[in-house]
Amino acid sequence: MQQDLGFGAARLGLGVSVFFGVAALSTILGIGAFTRLGRRVGLVTAGGLVGAGGLFIATVADGWWALALGMAVLGLANAACQGTANAAVSTALPQHRRGLGFGIKQSAVPLAIMFGGLAVPTTTVLFGWRSTYLIIGLVGLVVALVGLLRRVPEPAPAPRGRSGPPADSAPVRPLVMCGLSMMFANAGANFSGAYLASWAYGVGLTVEEAGLLLAVGAGSSALMRVLVGHGADRRHGRNLPVVAGLMLSGAGCLAILAAVPQVWTVLIFGSLAFAVGWSWPGLLLYAVARLGRDAPAQASSLVQAGAFAGGALGPAAYGLVVALIGFQAGWFVASASFVLAAVLLLIARQGFVRDLQVRPPRTPFGYGGGHDRPRYTTRSPDTSP
Repeated sequence: MQQDLGFGAARLGLGVSVFFGVAALSTILGIGAFTRLGRRVGLVTAGGLVGAGGLFIATVADGWWALALGMAVLGLANAACQGTANAAVSTALPQHRRGLGFGIKQSAVPLAIMFGGLAVPTTTVLFGWRSTYLIIGLVGLVVALVGLLRRVPEPAPAPRGRSGPPADSAPVRPLVMCGLSMMFANAGANFSGAYLASWAYGVGLTVEEAGLLLAVGAGSSALMRVLVGHGADRRHGRNLPVVAGLMLSGAGCLAILAAVPQVWTVLIFGSLAFAVGWSWPGLLLYAVARLGRDAPAQASSLVQAGAFAGGALGPAAYGLVVALIGFQAGWFVASASFVLAAVLLLIARQGFVRDLQVRPPRTPFGYGGGHDRPRYTTRSPDTSP
């Protein structure tokens, strides 16, 4: 692509940042939009944007600016896909299946990395890089067509006027802290995804072995996201501390990669960095949606915006660290970002717990963990503390 369109590695990275930046901005500006519009409109919109962006790049893009425009459309499409999916999982699935639902939904991210890697030696080699975007565009049109032709069930509309109680929303500050946590953690995770293969090649693996390591890591991350989500459905809360523990595990893996640049550390801790250190996004979204009270989709969308921001800033910022100081420093900085994310998440949890105690939901809410019953249950709102 760089040879065909005539640009260098810096503009390639900038194009990726355009994709994630547009996704983050549109998610923040459109919080709650896909809940209001409904699943069918969201599905058609998401598929149509994917189709438009993919086909534009495949057929029209003849330089970097055109590519950037296509990536901006695909970034908007990604925000629409995530917003529609978050709203569906948060409202359509029963409470005891939403952890698994978010785990399956978030497993699409590492699977996309795996399929993207497989596209290079297959469709790209056989038919050129435009063929991959052509396939993306056609799949998007199929999704839009399914949304148009298939009847998509919609949730019951919320009561209007004064016939029902006012909406019960989650506290803003803990949600913002969760969004910042997601941003820093996703920045470190995306740096790992972008540079692990290069680091593996630098310490002694072949190109084929480095690519296989990335594919295995992405596949194991997808599996772990589903298992972690299933585990969340079997306990009553205490999800944010689990997420923080997974983030700290990822921080340890990245620090070992930097401290011991050997083949065996890359094979073991590079794989674990994906499988364990990047298995938390679905669980974090589920936890935030669970704490979102009457607006679970909006709460998860705010955190999703943090993920997009991390995707936009991480590879570019940490890539600059690599260029100026070296790969080892980049891994240490990425590890530190995981630690910071875990700390922010634990602070956010304190805010959520405090809010549950001071402003209990209308319906009793169990939290604090426990398999048979929650460790703590909120009091009735009309009961004195």
